Formats: sequence, structure tokens, C-alpha cells
Amino acid sequence: MKVLIPVDGSAAANRAVEHVIASVAWLKEVPQIHLLNVQWKLASGNVKLFISQDTINDYYREQGMAALADARAKLDAAGLIYSYHVAIGTPAEAIVQAAQEQQVDQIVVSAHGQGTLSNMLLGSVASKVAHLATIPVLLVK
Repeated sequence: MKVLIPVDGSAAANRAVEHVIASVAWLKEVPQIHLLNVQWKLASGNVKLFISQDTINDYYREQGMAALADARAKLDAAGLIYSYHVAIGTPAEAIVQAAQEQQVDQIVVSAHGQGTLSNMLLGSVASKVAHLATIPVLLVK
């Protein structure tokens, strides 16, 4: 079983990681775990006149690794093997795309993460993922 866990560095996202760790005991086999952090794409156009693409990529990588740090530490402490990825784009769409590319069997996502303003305006990322995904999505509170 392959599981994708999108994380944004929030305590809620870490609860999704903790749920997967706790569920290992009752699963028939240890799941292949894929962590994913999605960074919003910076505005392009004039930004690239002042900042190189390498600098922008470094920024994405640094922010993504910082957001993944707690989840990685929890999985390391549990002794579970995982892979991690940083994607750039709109979170819900990037999560569903990563799930398709990694051919995961389930997405485990927290029901509440960062970005309360965007939740009010656009709806939650978890809700969009559940709507867009063609595989099971487990929402963790």
C-alpha cells in the first residue's frame, strides 16, 4: 500500500502523519509513505528580472524542507521508511497530481491546516483534494 501525506508544517498536518504511524500496527504490511509539501508558485514576470531562477528554486526547497521537518522527524522516530517531495503550484491540484504520479493507493490529509483566509475564500485544500482525487482520501482531524 502506498500512502501520500501532504504536510504544510502545521500541527494538524502532523496529526495525519501520527495517524499513519499509529495505523501501521494494524495494517497487513508497512505502507510506502510519500510526504509532500506544496509551495505556492511565486509571481513571475518582473520577479525574474531581480531574482534568479536558482534563487527562487532554493527558496522553494528551503521552505519545503522546513515544512517537512516535523513530519520527517516523527517518521524517523517511528523507524518508518519514507520519501519526500516538494512541489510548486496550487496545493490541491499538486497533491492530486503527485498522487497520480506516485501511483498511491490513498491520500491521508489533515482536515485543518494553515491558510485560514484561503479556506474562507476558496474552501479548504482537504475539501478540494477529496473532490479532485480518484483514489480514497482519508481526512484526519
